[in-house]
Amino acid sequence: MTDGHRTGSSRPPRILLIAELANPDWSSAPLVAWSLFEALSRRADVHLVTHVRNRENIARTGLPPERFTILDNRSVERPALAVANALRGTSDPGGRGQTIVTAFATLAYYRFEQLLWKRLGDRIRRGEFDVVHRLTPLNATVPSILAPRCRRAGVPFVIGPLQGGLPWPRQFTRERRREGEWLGHVRNLHRLMPGYASTRRDAAAIIVGSRNALSQIADRYRAKCVYIPENAVAPERFGGGASGPVTLPLRVAFVGRMVPCKMAELLLEAALPLIRRGQVELDYIGDGPELPQVRARAAAEGVDGAVSFAGWLRHPALQERLARAHVFGFPSIHEFGGAVVLEAMATGLVPVVVDYGGPPELVSPATGFAVPMGLREELIAGLRAVLERLLAAPETIRPMGERARARVLRSFTWDAKAAQVLDVYRWVTGRGDKPDFGMPFPDEERG
Repeated sequence: MTDGHRTGSSRPPRILLIAELANPDWSSAPLVAWSLFEALSRRADVHLVTHVRNRENIARTGLPPERFTILDNRSVERPALAVANALRGTSDPGGRGQTIVTAFATLAYYRFEQLLWKRLGDRIRRGEFDVVHRLTPLNATVPSILAPRCRRAGVPFVIGPLQGGLPWPRQFTRERRREGEWLGHVRNLHRLMPGYASTRRDAAAIIVGSRNALSQIADRYRAKCVYIPENAVAPERFGGGASGPVTLPLRVAFVGRMVPCKMAELLLEAALPLIRRGQVELDYIGDGPELPQVRARAAAEGVDGAVSFAGWLRHPALQERLARAHVFGFPSIHEFGGAVVLEAMATGLVPVVVDYGGPPELVSPATGFAVPMGLREELIAGLRAVLERLLAAPETIRPMGERARARVLRSFTWDAKAAQVLDVYRWVTGRGDKPDFGMPFPDEERG
């Protein structure tokens, strides 16, 4: 690194933050990117590079035009996504066949970074930025052509938090097919994509968002890796959280898009005997192709009076509804991150998740339950056992929910996340040691 690129101690670091997906009014990865951009901007001089689709929403926030750069690769993106949608049989952005969408979106993303280098390459070479950080796409399969160019310019290139690549559990082949994920069998071909090897070779740091993402990094690049889960919450959106004594029936909430991998009906099946005894009520919040099936099952079993369906709710209404619940039931079998789990924990609910993918890395033994992955019948039995345990000792629910909320407010706010990322920047610019935030839970959260 040349002296011209070293971050001075008397000024905040200058960051070029690349987030093709970054939108204050959307959810999932676009909201992750926007929220982290805002949090980093409170501590550093950050210039955002994003896609033209986000321009209108960003402009409404009042962000000065000189703080962000808009790129337009739609001439390549539109035909690529049209082919992807034809192959998966839907144009629903959150619909089936997401691996197919990612594969074709990667082809369009090459053009996005070509345009970026054309617009900002000279500024990078002149040392106007201390760090170039590609935040989104989060998917680990999407290479970057910028890593070797930044290395040659003497500017550290940071990528991540990387996610994706979570194998489908072998016990749920039927659900994988219903999700249209037939491309998963040849997924490792992405390693042959141009720029895949050089991205990892030339990056100064690789932020991984999960243990699964770390497992996909070759041993020779592990020393560059820092573990930081990508999701967080804005504390001001969550008030005081659920409170008051827990009285039966136990109220269990589910929030999410009702698609096969979320296993919404499995939660109903696990709770059925408890619902019939008047001990449990379910509240489904969300919508999707599985909703009619779950609703019909509740009616057929004669328990529809104790199972409610709210559809999608805006955030204030969602928080009000969640605050009525005691437990957050989320039996998803293919979840990369789990932002909704953090939101439920921030509300003070006790999370019950499947021990696979991202959610169990958020839920410590003292703040919730992770049911071991297994066959469908084994998951049903595991979920039911947790509910029965809570029914037997309802006095444990509020203390556990309070610990869950405290865990989120301590370690999973956007300001906490920004502080961690800034430690990575200090490391790659030679101003600090490599951060190690650790994957194990702190001792007080082991249970």
